[in-house]
Amino acid sequence: MIELAILGLLKERPMHGYQLNRELSEQVGGLWRVSYGSLYPSLRRLERQGAITSQPGTTGARRKTVYAITPEGERLFLELLEETPQEGQTEDARFRVRLAFFRYLPPETRVRLLERRRQALEARLVDVKAHLRDTSTTDDYQRALFDHARAGTESDIAWLTELIRNERQRSEITAPVGERRRASATLRRKERTR
Repeated sequence: MIELAILGLLKERPMHGYQLNRELSEQVGGLWRVSYGSLYPSLRRLERQGAITSQPGTTGARRKTVYAITPEGERLFLELLEETPQEGQTEDARFRVRLAFFRYLPPETRVRLLERRRQALEARLVDVKAHLRDTSTTDDYQRALFDHARAGTESDIAWLTELIRNERQRSEITAPVGERRRASATLRRKERTR
């Protein structure tokens, strides 16, 4: 997740570690906190992979390493942005971070990813409702927890439905589902070859 955020910020401009941490806090700080203890190892890992480069730079009287994204980093960024979601709490946070960088994706890809997220939440909602129907759960707090999960999931589904509707209208995406899938597959192949 941190690699996606780092690459997304470096797409905008080269930055040193302090700038990256500040930008991460400003752009996704309410969703997730990044420490220097995780930022710098991630930067080293991305540099070893060839996704970013580092150059010595100066800021005032201090020397700071400035990081920039490479073509390999651009490819990795798109791969991370479109990766297949996993179920669970970590996916909730990962989706929010990915959504912060959706502006870099074509409209059809955004719609596809939003629809995929909505489908995952709809499946989660089925499970939550099954737990609520289970009468063996008599603990009021467990029941309240499942009721809260149901309400939150229903709210997220409604929010995603609105995002999808707005994206379709703004981008004039009206193709039937089958045609849209074929167009999305073609678009994904084109994006991978860039």
